[in-house]
Amino acid sequence: MSGTARSGRLVASPNVREFFRESVDEAVARQKLKADDHTVHYVVNLLTLFTRAEEFYRDAPAGRGMPPLAGIFADASDAECDLARDRYLQRLGDVALFMAGFFPDYFERRPVGVDYCIRMGGAAYGTLAERSRQTPGPRALGNIFEELARKFSAFVDVLGEIADLGRQYTSRDILRLYDLWLTTGSRRARARLDALGVPSANVSPEPSRH
Repeated sequence: MSGTARSGRLVASPNVREFFRESVDEAVARQKLKADDHTVHYVVNLLTLFTRAEEFYRDAPAGRGMPPLAGIFADASDAECDLARDRYLQRLGDVALFMAGFFPDYFERRPVGVDYCIRMGGAAYGTLAERSRQTPGPRALGNIFEELARKFSAFVDVLGEIADLGRQYTSRDILRLYDLWLTTGSRRARARLDALGVPSANVSPEPSRH
């Protein structure tokens, strides 16, 4: 990656991880999200990993299309050992977080909405956190999963803000933002709508589930 759009400008980014660290820190601050530094570090590593398309799309059929969340969940359910199950659940949480943050429009043409993605990802991280509490040994990773489960929607907003860098909104994009706000109660979506001059029309969003 030789450069990245930020606030409508192309900025040099010699280190992808460094760029994401700065972007996540700024988005967390703007969202007023209280998050442990270990959790933030996990999200930065996730974004850095998924800049490699083969890592993000490796579950997609024939390497095409979005990774199927239901398929990853089925793999976790059918896993023959706890270690394999945990790996599939972590994969499910990671992919769901990335998809909900960077590709919410994908769900517009699907039978399920982005709130389904949020529920799947939050539940996967929550299960991993619960399993960590039941297993002797260090709980550092378990604490990360627990925070990601509790604040899944908030971290989706953090990723969504990063995805917004340099983006020019069309009328269709604004309608998608409005639908996202109504469906998930996303504070980032509402803030972006306010910045674009779109009123709430006295409509209350559905409460976020995570």
